[in-house]
Formats: sequence, C-alpha cells, structure tokens
Amino acid sequence: MKKFYSILVFFIIVSCGTANQISETTDMNDIPEEDIVRIENDELEYEIIIIEPGFNTWLQSIARPEGYYSQDYMEARNIQWVISWNQRVLQPFQYDPNLYQLQIDYQPQIDYGYEVNYKLFNYLIYFQRTYNQRLGVFQPRI
Repeated sequence: MKKFYSILVFFIIVSCGTANQISETTDMNDIPEEDIVRIENDELEYEIIIIEPGFNTWLQSIARPEGYYSQDYMEARNIQWVISWNQRVLQPFQYDPNLYQLQIDYQPQIDYGYEVNYKLFNYLIYFQRTYNQRLGVFQPRI
C-alpha cells in the first residue's frame, strides 16, 4: 500500500490472523496517532482500524455524542451503507478505487455492540460528507 493516507483505509477484520497480515503490509508507525481510530474485541476476534486524517477530530467535536442514536438505528443505517460501499468496491471503473479500496466485513447477524456501530456509523457519515458521496437513500446528516 502506498504511504499516503489522505484517502480512506478502512478494515473490519473477522480473524486475528488476518489482522497480522494487514499490519505487516501497512506501516502503522508512519501514520500520526491522532489519525487512527482503533477498536478491538478479543472475544469476537475482530478489529476495526480507521485511518483517516480529520476523522478522530470530527468524531470528538462534530458528531453526535454516544447515546444520541440507538444501536438499532445505527445498525440499520450501517447495513444499508455497507452494502452500497461493498458494491462500489467491486466496481472500480465506475467508482473511485482510491475511495473504495477494501470491502467492509459487517455481518448483520453479529452483535458488534454499541461502540463499533457508533464509530462505523459516524465514519460513514463523515466519509459521505467529506468526499461528497451518497451511499444510500438517506441523507448523511449529523
């Protein structure tokens, strides 16, 4: 992977073995700490890494606080937006492959908990507003 990170790099990893492979190909030491949002859960064996300059600041200052939206509400939006995201990853000639690099492995039957849904939901809002994208019929608003 190239060492510029002004474009999205986003992973939802379902196995710890995959996490090791990705960290070997990505030099995380070259990325400023404030540009990385990381969530890990050893029980479910998943890890989310969001590397996006400005997202952490946006999450802390502009996004609605935790508890504002219900988990069910965010899950419903996340499912729709992730499906659209994954379809765009598979169409690199129609959608910018620099924006849609990797599929998101978000499975609706798994309860990822509030924190994961909150950060994914807010990232997808941030992404749509920052890059003027529309991942579904819902207006990405705060």
